Amino acid sequence: MRAIRILIAIISLTSINCSMSQDKEYLRQREQMVAEQIIERGIKDKNVISAMLKVERHKFVPDEYKHAAYGDHPLPIGYEQTISQPYVVAFMTEALQLKPTDKVLEIGTGSGYQAAILAEICDSVFTIEIIPELAESSEKVLKNLGYKNVWVKCDDGYKGWPEKAPFDAIIVTCSPTKIPQPLKEQLKEGGKMIIPIGSAAYGQELYIIKKENGKLIEKAVLPVRFVPMVNFEKKVY
Repeated sequence: MRAIRILIAIISLTSINCSMSQDKEYLRQREQMVAEQIIERGIKDKNVISAMLKVERHKFVPDEYKHAAYGDHPLPIGYEQTISQPYVVAFMTEALQLKPTDKVLEIGTGSGYQAAILAEICDSVFTIEIIPELAESSEKVLKNLGYKNVWVKCDDGYKGWPEKAPFDAIIVTCSPTKIPQPLKEQLKEGGKMIIPIGSAAYGQELYIIKKENGKLIEKAVLPVRFVPMVNFEKKVY
């Protein structure tokens, strides 16, 4: 019996050591990602850089892709959806010029990674995902990681979240062919939205939009490729 206990203790200690070693390797990869993919490409916002360093991206991807979690590319997360390239996440977040007091709406929760980055920077994040399985899994991951300022809802993102509006900032991680009217209305005066517009057939552009005197000022900033924005019948907006 004593020998069995010793063996179990050895196995447990080995497991802990392996886990610590893996955590160190993920940290090394995360630091390299931020240095080479984020800072070297011009991201300067210290809050964004800090969030990208802190949030453990590998915890938001399926097990079979954890080895590639910090690579310079998007990754599949199931249901024909992806987790965005790290640089794109950082670029979109920085473009919003977020403040610690901001309330943010995210359309397209996906894995929950972008929501976690936002939650590190601002006061509250309201995020909508149309695929029930992803809404459930991302909410679980975010809760397990201790985020108490993120609220996840399974719904049609085109409609926004009127009960929680207006928002200081809106970030959209799926591409409609035009800016949804409800999102225009739910953006606070002086607020910013970042959204990909276009289609897979004709190309997409990432737009930064600011609301001034009730009008939207639009500026195309980056060619991108996002999944289309769809309704519950999978019809493209």
